[in-house]
Amino acid sequence: MQSPAVAAWNLARRYGRRWALADVSFQLARGAVMMVSGRNGSGKTTLLRILSTAIHPDAGNASVGGYDIRTQRDEIRRSTALLSHSSYLYDSLSAKENLEIVARFCGAPPPSAASALDRVGLAERANDPVSTFSAGMRKRLSFARVLLQKPSIAFLDEPFGQLDPEGFALIEEVVAELKGSGATVMIATHQIERVERIADVRLALENGRVQ
Repeated sequence: MQSPAVAAWNLARRYGRRWALADVSFQLARGAVMMVSGRNGSGKTTLLRILSTAIHPDAGNASVGGYDIRTQRDEIRRSTALLSHSSYLYDSLSAKENLEIVARFCGAPPPSAASALDRVGLAERANDPVSTFSAGMRKRLSFARVLLQKPSIAFLDEPFGQLDPEGFALIEEVVAELKGSGATVMIATHQIERVERIADVRLALENGRVQ
C-alpha cells in the first residue's frame, strides 16, 4: 500500500498556558484535497504551520511526504509549499523579481515566473513594485509563488481571503490543477461551502481537537 501524504500522531502545540492543538491525529492519502475547518482559534493555522515545519510541535509527531517533521525539515521544505496569512513578499521589488528569486531557489527555468504570473492574472503588472499592489493582488502573487514551487504537497491557509469572485474561481481552478498533477492539498478555511465542492475529506477542529 502507498504511504499517506500526511500522517499525524497526537500533535500538540501550546502558546503560553493555552493549547492551540491537542492530540490531533489523522492521515491524508496522496493526491487528495483536505478541508480543515473550524472557528477562529480552533488550531487550523497552527496545524498547517507545524506540518510545513514553520514551527515545532510541543508533543506528538507527523510525517509529510514520508519525511519526519522533527528530523527531516529540509526534505519537507523542498517538496511542499505554504500559502500563509503573511505574504512574505519583497515590497520594493516587482512581481516578476519576487518570483525570480523563488525560481532560483527552486531551480525553475527563467520563463517560469512569467508563466506563473500569467496564470494568476498578473501578467500586465509583472514589472510593477509589489508596494503598489492591493491585498487581493498580493494574494494572487503569493499563489503564483506556490505554483512556481511545483509542490507535491500544498498547505493553503485561507486562500480565498482578500479575493473577489473572479479570484475565488481562479483558486478553485488552480487547486483542481494541483490535484490533477498528483499533488496533495490541505486547505484551512472558513469558506466551507466553497471548499466542499473541491475537497475529498474534511478535518474539523474545535478548541484544538479533532471533532
